[in-house]
Amino acid sequence: MPQTLDWIDWIVLIATLAIIVGYGTWKTRGSKNVQDYVRGGNTSKWWTIGLSVMATQASAITFLSTTGQAFSDGMGFVQFYFGLPIAMVIICLVFIPIYHRLKVYTAYEFLENRFDLKTRSLTAILFLIQRGLAAGITIFAPAIILSVVLGWNIITLNIIIGVLVIIYTVSGGTKAVTVTQKQQMFVIFAGMVTALIIIVNLIPNEVSFVDAIDIAGATGKMQVLDFSFDLENRYTVWTGLLGGTFLMLSYFGTDQSQVQRYLSGKSMKEMQMGLLFNGLLKVPMQFFILLVGVMVFVFYQFNPSPLNFIDRSTETVLASEYGDDYRALQAKQDSIFQIKKTVALQVSSNSDNQLNKQLFMLDSLEKNLRTKSKFLIKKAVDKDYATQYENLESEIKSLNSEDETYADKTQALEAMYETAGKDTKTNDRDYMFISFILNNLPKGLIGLLLAVILSAAMSSTASEINALATITSIDLYGRNLSEDKGDDHMVKMTKWFTLGWGVIAILIACFANLAENLIQLVNIIGSIFYGNVLGIFLLAFFFKHIKGNAVFSAALITQVIVIIGWWFEWMPYLWLNLFGCILVIFIAHLLQPIFKMSTHGN
Repeated sequence: MPQTLDWIDWIVLIATLAIIVGYGTWKTRGSKNVQDYVRGGNTSKWWTIGLSVMATQASAITFLSTTGQAFSDGMGFVQFYFGLPIAMVIICLVFIPIYHRLKVYTAYEFLENRFDLKTRSLTAILFLIQRGLAAGITIFAPAIILSVVLGWNIITLNIIIGVLVIIYTVSGGTKAVTVTQKQQMFVIFAGMVTALIIIVNLIPNEVSFVDAIDIAGATGKMQVLDFSFDLENRYTVWTGLLGGTFLMLSYFGTDQSQVQRYLSGKSMKEMQMGLLFNGLLKVPMQFFILLVGVMVFVFYQFNPSPLNFIDRSTETVLASEYGDDYRALQAKQDSIFQIKKTVALQVSSNSDNQLNKQLFMLDSLEKNLRTKSKFLIKKAVDKDYATQYENLESEIKSLNSEDETYADKTQALEAMYETAGKDTKTNDRDYMFISFILNNLPKGLIGLLLAVILSAAMSSTASEINALATITSIDLYGRNLSEDKGDDHMVKMTKWFTLGWGVIAILIACFANLAENLIQLVNIIGSIFYGNVLGIFLLAFFFKHIKGNAVFSAALITQVIVIIGWWFEWMPYLWLNLFGCILVIFIAHLLQPIFKMSTHGN
């Protein structure tokens, strides 16, 4: 993997980022009051809102991790987004009219009007915790991946990405975030469409796009819908429609990083149309990104792929005492590739069930080898691991008996890998797409795709620190301190809070650790908090007899229970959204009669 970029790539990368940052800073200079700085002057059109909402959600993790998810597990992850259109309609009918009528700057202002100050402050703090962590991860994700594949210092990358975002976000506030996100989404769309076209053209000429889909389907990568009720399965139609709807309701309806995007709308109609635009386009967009990852998988059916996409990990294990074992795995993979290439060509010209089964078997066997390679890498980088899990060796060997299918072997190996405790530094799914870009795309286009990754990181991070600063300024600082503050003071303090949260996000990025899959990590963090927050808002909207003390106490109890449930893996993380939402509503109903009877009740 190249450690340096060609001069053309540097020009494309630097020019793209400089134009975005410069345009955002110039276009939004001189925000004089809170209305302009926090709500963007309420001038945004529906298409600007829609693109801004999409850009906020589409972080670098989306492109790096989602493509890696598709490469490994196929298209099934798109089910995660099935609840999004439903959530958009509900938010347009329920949330937006209330926010617009009350002319709020933040979603949590409404909670004080409905309940009390402490409930508003608690909900704002819950947001600051989860979104503050997520802001660091959105910087860290592209930084650590680029540091590994390009050899750059990760601290430097964290600072570069963070500082670029801080420059225009501090300067122009919400409007700066919104106007730059239009350019960022253009770069993202152009880059991903170009990448797909190039990938398809890199596949052998005798294999058409339809043939490529057939090959992906033969290995199970094109299975989009799963109607099973298996709670062990993270992504099914039901988790998407139920858990996903509650997650999206909370994210787009109560998360200030999204609420602030559409509160900048020129009118309620513009806000609603912007969200509906996002609802219509988001699922196809995610499908397209996953398809890019699947096409990379097809590309590697006809071209040799590395056993591990992290070069430094491979170099480490090859230089260790386990080097010969790793080379043996590489040799096996080479032999599998020769067979796989032949079978894939046969599948492309003759879709036969037996050939499909053979290709699926070969793919399962290659997964088996990748899993074994992770064991060896873990041993090479962690000496404690080698002694702690040495009994796994015999279990792995026992899986090689002829009476077990390759798929069963792979599942068992991966189950043991999870049991052993994942060394996240050896997980290479998130590195797959960037590795492919650097090794296979033409000069100039590499710079464009790196600009896509960094633009996505900047767009989501800008939205997050903008929202964090707004909540800190409006909901905590401005509301909990008694002295009267003018517009100039509040704008100045919001800028300082923006700078402060930007620095905190950079620090979190510098101390973060990779998870099994970055896109899952962000969604897990959200799922731990979002259900509870959504339940608080639903109590405010629909249960008028429930008062502040009951909601405040129920929210605290619910958050503790949800964290315990996540820690002990009571359910797949998406269900935590539904669980937390129902739980806070249920507990609030139990507590309300108690507080009503108490002299301290409402």
